[in-house]
Amino acid sequence: ENHQNIFDIGIEYRLNHRWSIIADVPVYNGTRNQIYPPQGVFQVSGLGDITIGAQRWLFRPPTENGGNLAFSASVKLPTGINNATGSALYQGQIIKATADQSLQPGDGTWGFNVATQGYKSLWRRASVYGQATYLFSPADTNGVATFRSQPGQGVMSATDQYLYRAGVSQGVPKIRGLALSLGIRGEGVPVRDLLGDSNGFRRPGFISSLDPGLMLNYKRDTFSINGPWALYRNRPPSVPEIQNNTTNGDAFFADYTIIASISHHF
Repeated sequence: ENHQNIFDIGIEYRLNHRWSIIADVPVYNGTRNQIYPPQGVFQVSGLGDITIGAQRWLFRPPTENGGNLAFSASVKLPTGINNATGSALYQGQIIKATADQSLQPGDGTWGFNVATQGYKSLWRRASVYGQATYLFSPADTNGVATFRSQPGQGVMSATDQYLYRAGVSQGVPKIRGLALSLGIRGEGVPVRDLLGDSNGFRRPGFISSLDPGLMLNYKRDTFSINGPWALYRNRPPSVPEIQNNTTNGDAFFADYTIIASISHHF
């Protein structure tokens, strides 16, 4: 059983109407009650892997057609803890064991991220939106022991990750600054990375969710909340599992997620 909270601090410094410097600072806090060896309750908190990069809008806003498209590229720094441990029962003894990969704030490797986002006005106070991002992790593994006994899964893998969102937002009549949205959200970890090898322990998987949301703009502040609800989940075997004909790899998928954000324009 996992409980996780992720606090994301996003920073954007606008150089002009098109170019921005962007940074993302995640802070993690999580608890895991692990019922298989090493058994124990693990609690991990700490700074995640920071990303720093640049973003450019294709057209100078506001545009005549009511739409725009942005592209960004960022470097992921290995600032997060990747080898957090806890006390656990293993082979009849209490040992200091590595917390599960899903609980580690960082992965200890360098990476880079490419992303795009865009919007287009449809009708009065309504627009379509889209977002996609892919994190490349060229390193094979990070060398951190997992305490897993399955062949090829003794160390943690450095994994690519991806996410996309698309939908429609509609302003609420007679309530200035309030909008509702509905879309789809997909995210996951691939079996094989696009760059580099994909050995070690990972949980490949994909989850597709219905993504309702609410956003409120008030003066220089923006408040938003989304509640993705899982519709489809898939956990294919990893590279070591394929090599050793293991078909019942474990997986952890949330039924729903709550994502809340607050932003302020200085």
